[in-house]
Amino acid sequence: MKNIKRSALIISLLMCACMLCSCSNGGADTNKGTQTDTTTQTEAEPEVNPAESGKLNVDFANGKSKWFQTADNYSNGDMFNVMWRKDNCTFENGKMQLIIDKDPLSTQIPYSGAEYRSKGFYGYGRYEVTMKAIKNDGVVSSFFTYTGPSDNNPWDEIDIEILGKDTTKVQFNYYTSGAGNHEYMYDLGFDASEDFHTYAFEWHKDKIVWFVDGKEAYTADKTIPVTPSKIMMNVWCGKGVDGWLKKFDDSNLPLTAEYQSISFTAFDE
Repeated sequence: MKNIKRSALIISLLMCACMLCSCSNGGADTNKGTQTDTTTQTEAEPEVNPAESGKLNVDFANGKSKWFQTADNYSNGDMFNVMWRKDNCTFENGKMQLIIDKDPLSTQIPYSGAEYRSKGFYGYGRYEVTMKAIKNDGVVSSFFTYTGPSDNNPWDEIDIEILGKDTTKVQFNYYTSGAGNHEYMYDLGFDASEDFHTYAFEWHKDKIVWFVDGKEAYTADKTIPVTPSKIMMNVWCGKGVDGWLKKFDDSNLPLTAEYQSISFTAFDE
């Protein structure tokens, strides 16, 4: 009888040990599964939209930005003597290149240009670009904010434009509900086509302040734009505006402006 009881006890102990082992392994698998799920969820979290967070930093050494897009297969018309072509926007050697060239497809517009613009809209804040402009008669290299009828908005715009006819100067300008004629030419003291420099503007409710290489260059404080706008860069050659840009010289095509980086920091206004 004692032997039977002893055997029963041993069997019972063995069964409990097996059950404990099974429970322990099951817990380990569950924990491992939870960790894997958590890691996957963390990696899959979307990046915060800079138009909503109020902070944007794009270094073109990293290539394209998911928050921007390239204009393609259309023209702005009027003074813009180019078709926008996505192939004219390239990313090489740690920089973005915007290119003007002869257009291989259009039968009406002889040249192609490039435009890179944000998908979202940005308001009051500091806008900054590091770029090297094109030196060539009839050409504009730019960094600006814009919105208008194509966005179902009034035409509001703030410009930094380097005219290829004289790259020792930069033109500042802005439009409020389509009203412009606020151009101001600033003497840079260097040639903007020879090296990279940093250009910026601060958009406030009551004024716009432009900067060159960190130095305050000009302030406007009349009828300031109010509509959140897209951040844009483009290069193009003009037509019918020889008095402003000079006649376009197409003897040196292709022409390339380069951009190193852009940034935006929102103001609480």
